[in-house]
Amino acid sequence: MIERTLAIIKPDAIAARRAGAILSMIEQAGFRILAMRLLRLTRAQAEGFYAVHREKPFFDSLCRFMTEGPVIVMALEADGAIQKWRDLMGPTDPAQAPEGTIRRLFGSNIERNAVHGSDGPETARFELGYFFPGVELLG
Repeated sequence: MIERTLAIIKPDAIAARRAGAILSMIEQAGFRILAMRLLRLTRAQAEGFYAVHREKPFFDSLCRFMTEGPVIVMALEADGAIQKWRDLMGPTDPAQAPEGTIRRLFGSNIERNAVHGSDGPETARFELGYFFPGVELLG
């Protein structure tokens, strides 16, 4: 089933000049990039995006990290896109990620793990709408 998901290349990967390699991996894995933006999140944007984690102890450091430099947000489309992207990313902790996954290759720790992806259909709808409001994502 064709799905859409949100992907983010985080500030650590952009600062390390890994965005091109990650984009290449996305395309080689068969994803279609429907929309893409380079932006620097404000604190309010980061807090809104990660609101689901507001009560967790890592919320403040996560928001601080996500606002320290530019990010690339993308709308991806593929058959089974949500799980396919999660498989390509690897687990949140790069030390636990399989060889060849983005986080294993480019992440340095559980927070600075290079990329973000939606974890389910409802989350994908919210996240795509958050970063691409009013944008018709043509497939």
